[in-house]
Amino acid sequence: MMDILLDTQLLALFTSAAFIVIGLFAAIFLDNIIKKIIGIAFIEEGVNLFIVALGYKSGGIVPIFLPGMNAEWFATNSAYPLPQALVLTSIVIGASTLAVMLAIAMVLYRKHGSLSSAVILGDNTNLDHDNDDEQAFNNEKNYDDGVDFSDEVNSDVGDTNE
Repeated sequence: MMDILLDTQLLALFTSAAFIVIGLFAAIFLDNIIKKIIGIAFIEEGVNLFIVALGYKSGGIVPIFLPGMNAEWFATNSAYPLPQALVLTSIVIGASTLAVMLAIAMVLYRKHGSLSSAVILGDNTNLDHDNDDEQAFNNEKNYDDGVDFSDEVNSDVGDTNE
């Protein structure tokens, strides 16, 4: 039974390392901004899994001390709650940073008309096609999503009675 639990922990550690390596590859070598963001998300989840795997205790109990429990037995058998708390906080922070990165990607797409980091940074030496800058300029100049929020914003001002 102990071998299976040890194998589970090792599997989690190797999986977290694989997530981190895949995320690093995507963030460094892929050209598309969305793929880079997904790579960063892989790195975050790999680190979270690594922390949980390090804090794993085989046969551990939930770290809630109930009345009538022996304190010494509880201290030796309960799981360490700090890694779980850190990962929970990391998940919330990761979701927030992911939302910010996606919002920045939307702004970059509206400005440049492309999600290619080479086009956005102006480095066209690695691209096979030469008209991306012209296309990005035309997309920026002609961008209109057809949504007008000015009436909704103005109608909501002063309606505090509802």
